[in-house]
Amino acid sequence: MAEGDSWTTIESDPGVFTELMTEMGVQGVQMEELWSLSQESLQALSPVYGLIFLFKWQSERDDRPALEHADYHGKIFFAKQVINNACATQAILSVLLNRPQLHLGPELTSLREFTADFTPDMRGLAISNSESIRRVHNSFHPPQPIVPEESRMAEKDDEVYHFISYLPIDGHLYELDGLKPGPLRLCEATEEDWLQKASAIIQSRLERYAQSEIRFNLMAVIRDRRNVYREQLAMLQTQHSSPGAADCVAVDSEGGRERQISSKEDVESETMRVQEALHQETAKFKRWHAENIRRKTNYVPLIFNFLKVLAEKNQLGGLVERAKKLQAEK
Repeated sequence: MAEGDSWTTIESDPGVFTELMTEMGVQGVQMEELWSLSQESLQALSPVYGLIFLFKWQSERDDRPALEHADYHGKIFFAKQVINNACATQAILSVLLNRPQLHLGPELTSLREFTADFTPDMRGLAISNSESIRRVHNSFHPPQPIVPEESRMAEKDDEVYHFISYLPIDGHLYELDGLKPGPLRLCEATEEDWLQKASAIIQSRLERYAQSEIRFNLMAVIRDRRNVYREQLAMLQTQHSSPGAADCVAVDSEGGRERQISSKEDVESETMRVQEALHQETAKFKRWHAENIRRKTNYVPLIFNFLKVLAEKNQLGGLVERAKKLQAEK
């Protein structure tokens, strides 16, 4: 594969993945990192479209049977991972392309339609050959001004991390892993109980690896929280402006519970709470965007010219000696 056709590693970060989905054309979704598998934490993010699990890959025997292509053809989008470094994007696509209620945009909609009759291997190749998806993916890789002449192949002792997806499809919970020959059907599940069942499976996996590995990452593909809060505000404003209005149902974003709001004071209090939640979410998106700009920026020319100016002013030598002295003192 030519250098311009290669896929680079990207950071496992909710801000990176959220902007990655947006730049691929997906609307109304975001990624959120999970720090707990409690039902309260998961329900607070409802609706959750899928879970993305990152773990250190280990060579181990897996006797769970994968579905044959004929068993899920036309029902599940499953692609084999045929290229290195793309498993994060592929795991995200496994969720997005299996959720018909999402607004994918023209690029991913076309990909799903074009590969409808493809085998898993052919779908993996279609993803790897998508110039637009590869360009978006690679744009989140930090600039590397110094590139080695030859890329070193992964060795036995290298740490390799892998992404897999969990989501409900057609009444069952599935694990979609591009390194497997097909989807793994885990159990029966509905939109109402799949998170509870997926949490138990992931927790069991964490406990199995607990003695040898503690580095894991779990993220949820969810609805854009800003849209959730805006809809709540619109409902509350309608309730506030309707004279003599009775009960109004509002969603408590802290616990995913529904509450009855019946008084003007309650409506005003809830409005303030939702406005603050929207403000915090908007600020988080701005912070993510700023962090991504820094990720994509090559600071080497700035640093080089700064050092050059210091050298021209005969200040660099003194700073170097001071740095050496401080290092020796440590």
